[in-house]
Amino acid sequence: MSQKKTFVTLDQIKEIDKKYPTPFYLYDEKGIRENAKRLKDAFSWNKGYREYFAVKATPNPFILNILKDYGCGADCSSMTELMMAYALDYKPEEIMFSSNDTPAEEFAYANEIGATINLDDFTHIEYLDKVLDGKFPETMSCRYNPGGYFKLGTSIMDNPGDAKYGMTHEQIIEAFKILKSKGVKHFGIHAFLASNTVSNEYYPTLAKIMFELAVELRDKTGADIEFVNLSGGIGVPYKPDQETNDIAIIGEGVHKAYDEVLGAAGMGDVKIYTELGRFMLAPYGALVTKAIHEKHTYKEYIGVDACAVNLMRPAMYGAYHHITVAGKENAPCDHVYDVTGSLCENNDKFAIDRELPKIDMGDYLILHDAGAHGFAMGYNYNGKLKSAELLLQEDGNVKMIRRAETPKDYFATFDFCDVLGKLKL
Repeated sequence: MSQKKTFVTLDQIKEIDKKYPTPFYLYDEKGIRENAKRLKDAFSWNKGYREYFAVKATPNPFILNILKDYGCGADCSSMTELMMAYALDYKPEEIMFSSNDTPAEEFAYANEIGATINLDDFTHIEYLDKVLDGKFPETMSCRYNPGGYFKLGTSIMDNPGDAKYGMTHEQIIEAFKILKSKGVKHFGIHAFLASNTVSNEYYPTLAKIMFELAVELRDKTGADIEFVNLSGGIGVPYKPDQETNDIAIIGEGVHKAYDEVLGAAGMGDVKIYTELGRFMLAPYGALVTKAIHEKHTYKEYIGVDACAVNLMRPAMYGAYHHITVAGKENAPCDHVYDVTGSLCENNDKFAIDRELPKIDMGDYLILHDAGAHGFAMGYNYNGKLKSAELLLQEDGNVKMIRRAETPKDYFATFDFCDVLGKLKL
């Protein structure tokens, strides 16, 4: 099997492990910065372009501050994400609030800090009217769901009609009319049709659909369309034999659709926004774990000191994450293992029947492409604690950007009883 290149060496891992024991997340600052610059360059043809990084993918202030250096905003989906963006001094126009099934207090807080509210559902207009006492912000966005199936070639097909997100075609037209009557002056539209697409064609195809909708909304409602948010969906090659997206080609494809549709309709001042999480961070973060047990029964098992608490995508989705055995990059993959964690669940497996080099106890395993939707999806099942997040800086030094949880953290929410006192934490 072909291999993926790592951004950290075995010697570096050994040094890190002396101070920050495994398992830990490690992020590559150099890679993050280079990728953010490539994205910015790819859409530099659009004067108002901005990437609103999907905070849910990697909600760490240190990561957000790196991305701020390249003009990125923050796409938030909850109160705490909004609070983080506000605390990091994002300007109001740099914060997008894309939520669903949203509590009243979260709408109120988003409005208070000046975030752009991206409405997920038609009924939210009436709901928001009550929350804001009829005082709608001047700029608002609505999320569109075209329904049916989205198909691109033979490799990408998703089912927007089965997704809980967004408004129908008729609803979004009516929504713009109502919002306009309530004083909203500037509008945006947003959509997400397919996830983790490894194709340079997806974004331009989505863009054309959205641009045509923007023209229709202007013509039928008279609304001032300020921006089109193409959302996420640009994926990463989790498997080593997959092709990598070329963001420069993607940017040019969107540019072509923009000129053909919006430019031709006299809407050449519309801003383009993106909302990327996986593309921005996944390849530049890895979960590093250590082999601590081996089991020989009906299969060959390698037990590591990480588990689905640290990275739940394989257990939740059956998702593939490539594994490198540090220091054995060039060794033959002549052993077949299930790589497992210690949770009391049989799906707590990082790999099933994976061909890998012979793994010895104490070997370090690097789980690739874990920089997005990795640590963020962690939880505390079985009383397990979340690991540290570390940043491999451009100068080669390692900085802790989130400490590992301790038992005191786990028991802290029981501070109303005597558990902490008895444990002397």
